[in-house]
Amino acid sequence: MAKAVVTVIGKDKPGIIAGVSKTLSDHNINILDVSQTIMSDIFTMSMLVNLAQLDEEFNKLQDDLNLLGKRLTVEIHTQREEIFDAMSRV
Repeated sequence: MAKAVVTVIGKDKPGIIAGVSKTLSDHNINILDVSQTIMSDIFTMSMLVNLAQLDEEFNKLQDDLNLLGKRLTVEIHTQREEIFDAMSRV
């Protein structure tokens, strides 16, 4: 199963989780695990997602999440799981 990690960080405000979840759903991506917290007024979230049903190229997903991040004024990063696996072998 192809997976990716999505991380979000920025000033807390309504709609962050909803926006990220909707964008992932729009790409037919299932959220496998999520962790989120607010430190003072800074929102942080990490998601493990399943890419098996991704409806387009991974770069299109990244572009859509980056655009969403700009609209919400948060940073959103998306990395394939194999990048983390490769980094741990170095």
